[in-house]
Amino acid sequence: MEEEPLKEDMPTRLQHLRQRAKNDKRANKKYFQKLRKKPPRQLDATVAQLHDEVFEHTDCLQCANCCKSASPIFRDRDIERIASHLKMRPAEFVSQYLHLDDEGDYVLNETPCPFLGGDNYCSIYEYRPKACAEYPHTNHKGFHQILDLTLKNTTICPAAYEVVKRLREALPV
Repeated sequence: MEEEPLKEDMPTRLQHLRQRAKNDKRANKKYFQKLRKKPPRQLDATVAQLHDEVFEHTDCLQCANCCKSASPIFRDRDIERIASHLKMRPAEFVSQYLHLDDEGDYVLNETPCPFLGGDNYCSIYEYRPKACAEYPHTNHKGFHQILDLTLKNTTICPAAYEVVKRLREALPV
């Protein structure tokens, strides 16, 4: 029998995450299609509760997979705030760390994030982009509006995967 994901150590959780997310992708997509058509009234409250439950047992510093494998979107306010903290002009910050992606958003030039330390601490934590502060967005108001992003995050974040797994059990559609 497969061990419960939250009882596994983080390296084991990460090792199994890709396969678990791949195995559940079809069911999650089908579930999200139904949610998109008719979101239950209690969806946001349920997701927020599940988010809190999962994060009681999740230490992001043991993981940092988001920082190692994905880039947040950097908005102008993020760029200005971080550049100021680093005592750089915003244009210098963009030139050194960012590029425009296919959707016209600023993202990091490389992964892992250049601000991630070997101890999984962020060197700009107090100034980090809003997208980082809100990741994995599983307590987002209007959750039904970010289902595609959430599906992607289930392959990156063990907590997002677990929230979605529990959501399918808590609110069958």
